Amino acid sequence: MLTEERQRFIKDCLTQQAVVKSKELMTALQASESTIRRDLAELEAAGALRRIHGGAERLAENVTEATVQEKAGQALIEKRLIAQAAVALIAPHSTIFLDAGTTTAQLIPLLPPLEVTVVTSGVDNASQLADFGVSALMPGGRIKAATKATVGAGTVAALADMHFDLAFLGTNGVHPKYGLTTPDAEEAQVKQTAIAQAKSTIILADPAKFGQVSFAKFAKLSDNRILTTRLSALAPYYADYPNIKEVPL
Repeated sequence: MLTEERQRFIKDCLTQQAVVKSKELMTALQASESTIRRDLAELEAAGALRRIHGGAERLAENVTEATVQEKAGQALIEKRLIAQAAVALIAPHSTIFLDAGTTTAQLIPLLPPLEVTVVTSGVDNASQLADFGVSALMPGGRIKAATKATVGAGTVAALADMHFDLAFLGTNGVHPKYGLTTPDAEEAQVKQTAIAQAKSTIILADPAKFGQVSFAKFAKLSDNRILTTRLSALAPYYADYPNIKEVPL
């Protein structure tokens, strides 16, 4: 069977069920494990599915973005480990940008000894920075209810007048073809501006974000350093990106 025929069969399966198993595909297609693994990797790279252990799952469409409260308890241990690796990159007395989000929030308790100045677009992050006695500024703008982030022209204009030693950003999607993405175009603009105004940018992404694609792209996959865990468990082509660094569990 031709590659195109096998991959069409896999995509057809995922229109009927949320998950397909590699062993079932091997039997149905009379193909080897390595062939199925290669097909799934190519389909994931094309944005057709997301690889999981033992097979692949259908990408969700038109999913409502989770709220801050819903995200807070997800992958908490991994987010903390990523934050610990990230804070080790910060020099004392730096000026940093901290994106809105639950992963970037894990840096905040680690910041006081560094005596940094933080600019954040996150309402919850701003409140927590104040609780920890960290010098903080927040750009004006419209507050997005779901993520409690400031967005819009006012936020972008304020950030364009600032300069950062480091910017720490979260992301909803990490994909080789579609890059780094977020569900909201205005949040993407804020991220792009922060990247432009920073000497260096670090993307904090737990493994669940890999293979996912959201509406608005804000950076190429290869543009900035990305910290994650369990890199070896992800699709093999991510290992080809030297900017993706694995944080040990």
